[in-house]
Amino acid sequence: MQENSKIHFIPPIPKREKRVGIYCCVSTNSAEQLQSLTAQVSHLTRLTAAMPQCVLADVYMDIATSKTGASRKEFNRLLEDCNLRKIEIVITKNISRFGRDTVEILDALNQLKALGVRVIFEQEELDTANTDSDLMISIIESLAQAENESRSENIKWGIKQRAASGTSKLYDRKCYDYKHDKYGKLVIDEQKAENVKLIFDLYLCGQSVIGIIKELEKRRILSPTRKEKWCKRTIDVMLSNEKYTGDVRLLKSGKSEVQYLSSDNNPAIIAKEVFEVVRIEKARRSNVIKSECGNQRKSNKFSSKKI
Repeated sequence: MQENSKIHFIPPIPKREKRVGIYCCVSTNSAEQLQSLTAQVSHLTRLTAAMPQCVLADVYMDIATSKTGASRKEFNRLLEDCNLRKIEIVITKNISRFGRDTVEILDALNQLKALGVRVIFEQEELDTANTDSDLMISIIESLAQAENESRSENIKWGIKQRAASGTSKLYDRKCYDYKHDKYGKLVIDEQKAENVKLIFDLYLCGQSVIGIIKELEKRRILSPTRKEKWCKRTIDVMLSNEKYTGDVRLLKSGKSEVQYLSSDNNPAIIAKEVFEVVRIEKARRSNVIKSECGNQRKSNKFSSKKI
């Protein structure tokens, strides 16, 4: 080294900060879900701040259902910003928030991979920068399946709990000849109240379902959907609807082990005794009988002409 030479300190070139986009999503705009949305943003913002050489560029928030065509404007804006190189890392809470199904999730990940955008799923501790593509696909598919099964069980559990506690909205679901009062409770629609009674009376007088339909159309009584033509199933369902007696029975399908009965749930249009007689008559007229060999059809069908 020469005597007059000088040593100069050259500072290291700072690494450029990576621009991070946070994506959050909830399925409804209920108070509980909006609170969840706020919690997601807050948590992922702190997570971003703790990541070295990263800066929060934008936050994308959607309220999107699983229905086809449900709005995901913010998710689409995120993909557009990634295309424009505004975002280099995407952080989201979990895989289920990233897409409505496995196909959509994988499609989005392939788009982002082609752009060199890294995606981090915080809950599953998955990072596309450190995960093999085939492994990622396998993980996403298995998680999506588990998520769907869990969601299905949660829905069933919720239905049972609301039925048991008496808070289920199904107890006050409208049917023909009922309407809601200002409190959301069922009250009789007096303008149509006589129509249900007429249908039950005609049936007990021996009329077939087809005969009842002809009589209703003859009297120009409109169907529940405000049509001139009635369908057989509408009449059959009405004759089997316990709600007309004031009682509501939930989870009464053959697959359910438990039933919930709300007695005197709403004003009655049909007496319980009349409803029971109709039930017995429907069984007598039925063209299907149960046997050890399963359900079988009778040789003769009921006809009102024989009465």
